[in-house]
Amino acid sequence: MMCFPDFPYPDDYPNYMHQSKLQEYIKTFTLKKNLLRYVQFETLVSSIKKCLSFLVTGQWEIVSEKDGKQESAIFDAVMICSRHHVYPNLPTDSFPGLDQFQGHYLHSRDYKGPGGFQGKRVLVIGLGNSGCDIAVELSRLAAQVYDLKGLGKQT
Repeated sequence: MMCFPDFPYPDDYPNYMHQSKLQEYIKTFTLKKNLLRYVQFETLVSSIKKCLSFLVTGQWEIVSEKDGKQESAIFDAVMICSRHHVYPNLPTDSFPGLDQFQGHYLHSRDYKGPGGFQGKRVLVIGLGNSGCDIAVELSRLAAQVYDLKGLGKQT
């Protein structure tokens, strides 16, 4: 469901991809479509304003800064990606007794790898993309990985 319509995943990719596979797919797509020429890394956008002719053209003036140099450019569209997933939502008040829990809990944003989960029993709450990726990765070394309903070990 997450692939680009004109660029399907390779046949040898698994259904539940590790983040490294997804990153490999995006890099391959970017190279095949020659998109890197449109990307500016490590560039600060310092100003976004409607052009004086906005009502006619719909264009925007963007001022950016890189290496101490300012540059102005005109764009037909602006997309602001504010990364709402960057702020984790950990509703601890929804889990009565959590303050007495002897184990460790964390948000998927704080998960950096399977180290430290060897031989442990792990409960994954929320099986979106991140939850599934983490459950699959941990199933290889944790004693057991359960979903919220406790349906058993993830494979």
